[in-house]
Amino acid sequence: MQNSRYDSLDNALIAELRKDGRAAVSTLADTLKVSRGTIQNRLDRLIASGAIVGFTVRVHQHLDTGAVRAIMMIEVVGKSTAQVINKLRGIAELTRLHTTNGAWDLVAEIQAADLPTFDAVLRQVREIDGILNSETSILLSTI
Repeated sequence: MQNSRYDSLDNALIAELRKDGRAAVSTLADTLKVSRGTIQNRLDRLIASGAIVGFTVRVHQHLDTGAVRAIMMIEVVGKSTAQVINKLRGIAELTRLHTTNGAWDLVAEIQAADLPTFDAVLRQVREIDGILNSETSILLSTI
């Protein structure tokens, strides 16, 4: 699914599923203030289009030693921060997103299953309209 086909409800739905991939359709509908049928139709469409490729368990970092974790600093063009945030929320591997001060506008925490997935996430982020620059550091160990 191309990013241009996402709307705010798609992004919100994906963001909620990132918090709890096991959330019931009725819970998602209540949270997003739409009908259960709307949520089910959106889920079906997102799955069929390939935007959602599966539902997964997030494991505590001490148990998930094969994951690639990183921090990405992001510079946003002009006043496009809200638009960029909405697009970033649709990327499952971005586990947290923070606003910040200084040279960078946003900080994203990334967790990818492997290096090819990590590489794909970097490309996907860099293709978002409104992102001027980014810098990513892979987290090697937690001390």
